Amino acid sequence: MTTTATGSPPSPEPYDATMTDTTDAAFQPFKIFEHRGWREVAERYDAAFVGATGQSIAPMLDAVGAGPDMRLLDVACGPGYATAAAAARGGSVLGVDFAAEMVALARRKWPGVEFKEGDAEHLDVPDGAFDAVLMNFGVLHLAHPDRAITEDFRVLRPGGRLAFTVWVPPPQTVPFAIVLDAVERHGVPNIGVPPGPPMFRFADSHEARRVLEGIGFESASFQTLPITLVLADPDALFQIMLEAGVRTSGLLKAQTPAALERIRDHMRQRVTAHRIADDAEPRYLLPMPAVLITATKPA
Repeated sequence: MTTTATGSPPSPEPYDATMTDTTDAAFQPFKIFEHRGWREVAERYDAAFVGATGQSIAPMLDAVGAGPDMRLLDVACGPGYATAAAAARGGSVLGVDFAAEMVALARRKWPGVEFKEGDAEHLDVPDGAFDAVLMNFGVLHLAHPDRAITEDFRVLRPGGRLAFTVWVPPPQTVPFAIVLDAVERHGVPNIGVPPGPPMFRFADSHEARRVLEGIGFESASFQTLPITLVLADPDALFQIMLEAGVRTSGLLKAQTPAALERIRDHMRQRVTAHRIADDAEPRYLLPMPAVLITATKPA
């Protein structure tokens, strides 16, 4: 990954390629890129995005009926907020993430909740072991999302429920619209990130339903969640996208310093237009809607 004067932590050891079949060579660079990125940004991601991604947790848990005596798996659990929320409802819960630093962070934040390192595309759990599976925005970062959803199907009991979230594409999702427009105008798009699956693929209900039904799920449903990202500084969105993510961070860090400065200025101006007018302290509210997708494994 290219870095700028803003700097970034040294890259950890490369992802273990033995976790992926040799037939996956085309997207293996993307998987390595995502894995390395999430290991680097665990703490920064937690501070930057939980205010937005956390807004989908309660609807997800409600959608699968999370409660006492339920066995629940949280895939690509990140810092563990959904895992911990499910555990607080009385269930038996396991959080799995492929980034060791994310797992370590989750264990520190939620002592007493079970977390382990693992690959969403090759889950190390028995068939039919869970009543429900969650994936809160994790599907966006997988090299082979169809395989991960197939694994979710395998580990669910008959009648079990899957719930996962994805962002609505720009322009409705304003933070992504702002950064992508800034790069289009002032930088070079489509650099810095190895080829991977389309980020907004599963926001298309027809495509999501096709994949889910092809795997064996039934009763797929789609609910739009009116999530918002609230910022205290008009420059905060640029810093978040540069330092607290993976795909967009890679795109920004691949720009020249001059282009990056123009992108920063453009983003700051666009964020300023979203200031909450009646607040005494400056705050900026950016719509960031998501889609909650649920489906059932036939009984």
